[in-house]
Amino acid sequence: MTLVNTVKKLTKTVVLASGLVAVSASASFAQDITLRGASQFDENHAFTKTMVKFEELIAAKYDGEIKFDMRLNGELGVEKDYVSFLQQGVAIDYAIMAPSNMAKFSPSIPLMDMPFLFRDLAHWNAALSSDVMAPLEIELLEKADIKIIGYTGGGTRNLLSKNPIGNLDELKGHKMRVMGAPIQAQIFAALTAAPSAIAYNEVYNAIQTGVIAGFENEAASIQNLKFYEVAPHLTLTKHTITVRPIVMSGKTFRKLPEALQTAVLAAGKEAGAFGRELESSEDAVKLQEMVDAGQLTVQEFANREKLLEMVIPVQNDYASTIEATDLLAAIRVK
Repeated sequence: MTLVNTVKKLTKTVVLASGLVAVSASASFAQDITLRGASQFDENHAFTKTMVKFEELIAAKYDGEIKFDMRLNGELGVEKDYVSFLQQGVAIDYAIMAPSNMAKFSPSIPLMDMPFLFRDLAHWNAALSSDVMAPLEIELLEKADIKIIGYTGGGTRNLLSKNPIGNLDELKGHKMRVMGAPIQAQIFAALTAAPSAIAYNEVYNAIQTGVIAGFENEAASIQNLKFYEVAPHLTLTKHTITVRPIVMSGKTFRKLPEALQTAVLAAGKEAGAFGRELESSEDAVKLQEMVDAGQLTVQEFANREKLLEMVIPVQNDYASTIEATDLLAAIRVK
């Protein structure tokens, strides 16, 4: 980036030559800062609504000029693309991400997304309202240069399949898509399914063509992307209450004026709380809408308690492998 472009990018900071010496810019040099966001979904999805709230909060908290450019409906790709963009500091400045999609750069971060990690919504919210995830935030910033500025999520993930899956016998050998982090496959393999990592934008066609027979997801995404068209059976495994960090490129964050950095951090925390309330409250509503429309058939998973028992050794082994045994214990007691 040239010196001229840097001055245009920053409202109150000028970077001087190779020494990178920062000084206050005069008003005559001040230009609008534009922060770029991305969402795989449309304007009605909880992630998009949360990012809009994030933008509104920043604008309210920051006295300087700032603009936002958020691209929707996967215009800039899918989350695995966003991770690379954020890590490099190009194309995207902020997004909402599934932790497992960041595993390439931060091996421990999928712990946030580990199936059966949270007992219920109260446990989930208590953990995300605390600083218990701080060690993972530090690792992600150090290894990927991606900064977590808030936590949203709240969708309850269940199994979605072409044919009914209601018990362990029917789950055995079930060909299903999981996210790319190894812990996802390990958990479902321990439950005797046959998991494989497939790109999110390929799931619909993979079910349609028989490559897989189902996957797991929350209601908002099932409805938004019409997955019920190819997988109309939903089983209430309730294996994950989603954790979706609001993230910003570290390279972007460091370039911002100090006052804007402060506004971003405050807005991220508040937007996260807004998004958690929004998505957790919407989840059951959206699921019922699909049932009422005849798009989904829903059933309980018989003897779900057995699933909880079966995954504990896998969770413990995974935490030990990434030296996060103490962290897993801290999350469990929140």
